[in-house]
Amino acid sequence: MPNKQYKYKSGRSYKSGAKPDAKGVNFSIFTRHATSIELFLFETAKSKQPFQVIQLEKEVNRTFYSWHVYVIGLPKGTWYTWRIDGSNEPKEAGLHFDKDKHLIDPWARVVSDINWDRKAACCPGDNMLTSMRCMVVDDDDYDWEGDIPLRISSEKSIIYELHVGGFTRHASANVEKPGTFSGLIEKIPYLKKLGITHVELLPIMAFDEQDVPQGTADLGLHNYWGYSTHSFFSPHPGYCVTPEQGTHVQEFRDLVKALHKAGLGVILDVVYNHTAEAGVGGPIINFRGIGENIFYHHDSHDKSILHDYTGCGNTLNANHPLVASFITNSLEYWVREMHVDGFRFDLASALARGEGGIVLEDPPVLWSIELSEQLSQTKLIAEAWDAAGLYQVGSFPGHRWAEWNGKYRDVMREYLRGDKGKIKELATRIAGSSDLYQHQDGLPINSVNFITCHDGFTLIDLFSYNHKHNEANGEDNRDGCNNSLSYNNGVEGSTDNLDIVELRKKLAKNAFALLFLSEGVPMMLAGDEVLKSQNGNNNGYCQDNELTWIDWDMMNKNADMLRFVQNMITLRKRHKSIMRRRFLTGNTIEERGIKDITWHGAKLDTPLWDDPDNQLLAFTLAGIDEADIHVIINMSDHETVCELPVIKGRAWCLSVDTSKNSPNDIIRRPNQKTMTDKTFLVKDKSIAVFENSNI
Repeated sequence: MPNKQYKYKSGRSYKSGAKPDAKGVNFSIFTRHATSIELFLFETAKSKQPFQVIQLEKEVNRTFYSWHVYVIGLPKGTWYTWRIDGSNEPKEAGLHFDKDKHLIDPWARVVSDINWDRKAACCPGDNMLTSMRCMVVDDDDYDWEGDIPLRISSEKSIIYELHVGGFTRHASANVEKPGTFSGLIEKIPYLKKLGITHVELLPIMAFDEQDVPQGTADLGLHNYWGYSTHSFFSPHPGYCVTPEQGTHVQEFRDLVKALHKAGLGVILDVVYNHTAEAGVGGPIINFRGIGENIFYHHDSHDKSILHDYTGCGNTLNANHPLVASFITNSLEYWVREMHVDGFRFDLASALARGEGGIVLEDPPVLWSIELSEQLSQTKLIAEAWDAAGLYQVGSFPGHRWAEWNGKYRDVMREYLRGDKGKIKELATRIAGSSDLYQHQDGLPINSVNFITCHDGFTLIDLFSYNHKHNEANGEDNRDGCNNSLSYNNGVEGSTDNLDIVELRKKLAKNAFALLFLSEGVPMMLAGDEVLKSQNGNNNGYCQDNELTWIDWDMMNKNADMLRFVQNMITLRKRHKSIMRRRFLTGNTIEERGIKDITWHGAKLDTPLWDDPDNQLLAFTLAGIDEADIHVIINMSDHETVCELPVIKGRAWCLSVDTSKNSPNDIIRRPNQKTMTDKTFLVKDKSIAVFENSNI
């Protein structure tokens, strides 16, 4: 422990956080109602005692609502916490100051949870030995080698949702540092070969792994997904190789730079709707200890009661000027300093709520994000609903925001399991969901199309289970969605019945075919391309084990499925007609003399829109300087003879037939053969795709 006691002076209020320079470190923290503040300095994240405690004086170290101090000669790499005192008036003012609690800096770039005990932070008393700690870092010191955020246009984007830890933690991953940012770098060749354009990383901002219900914790489980953020400027220490050295920023930047070198963009799943501090009785980590009445929504009559629109105990008061600024600044930091390419906002509709939970027509924080110059080229994706019933798919505030299209997900699941009466909506979703977006001058790229994601069944489980099986989570199977729109195809779970096994695989191929043939931005879940199962668990948030980890042996076991997905992505990429920025019109393209899209049934130009039993739909997409596409989708239980359109000067080749086994289920372009028949027998529960060429 250093014997030296560092001298200090008043310091500056701007910027918040710990900012080193050549002569020392400036510390600043916003807290409106504090009466006294102490800064604790530690040699390491595990030090049992601080080597110096600095008592800030109100008349010297406070400017308006910021407290600040400049520590002369203090080196980078110093760890620190704050202790803040003030009134404890939960009912009257919504304040929970606790002079004994060690707080982490909300603006910290590096946070350690090596000593962390969540229970101790919930109980009265000093928690210095069990608190999180922050580190002073110089995040300007990094060689980006000319890297900048990528500018991949949305219509050309294909998003792959993955969990940083689970992607490489399985022994079969065979990486040097499993479960880390570094481990993910080793798997970039796989991502590149798959053909996706962006990885969407489940939360990587520092989160509380101990934030799980007691019954779940009793089973030795912890928060795996990461939707429990506490530090919105710090990468999660659990994904770092040497977090004790404070290498968080460098290790994450290494990942981004490596992905960019491979031409892959980085989208972060971010959680600005709530924090890890939970509800009444939750831990004091940072926000609650510096000014809970500003950062969270409170009941207007009893401010000890937190409004919960997230299902997690608290809701960030995102449209308070300070909180809105904090959120926007955090996003700008990840773009400016970390070079990320986009964000997906968890339960984004919670950010549309004002005081009292009122839904605002023009929420300041959402417009601040949309209009930020630093975020002007950044992808913004909203999960356009919250846990309190607000559903804004097709009406999310702002114009540039894309949305997770829950309506797309639902109709695709219903149609794939065999529901009837879905043809009209199926066509609308395939064509880019104009009913949701066109009326407000939106574009097909406002729709992020998905059938599965981290939250819910994996793709193969969608066709293997009628009911969720979450008993392993310790919540008596109460958690997770109760209406997955799934169908087990005759047997609940795994089976030795080869007919059912093959049917499930065919339905998975159908799902991928529909996803990659739809206008909009496709998103797929990591592992679906090799039929990863979670044994019917549709809420793996606490399962940091082989149930959720990617088993890389599956790449060989289900190589035929992987090949199909890779080639469907390739097919999509070679057709601009599927990757449109503007909605299809049904009008004739002058250069071609045919419509941009034509809908059919078994007979040409006769889609059976109003037949309640119809489960077949076909359509033709016109190319201008590329091949046309003809698609036949048949989810009925019987095969059907379908007419093929005649296009002057062009002949059809069969590209995809999901009823066939690999490699005949998808035929690479050089191996396609010209067809002479004017009809095609499409098998039951299968999809056929044709591309044409000049005669």
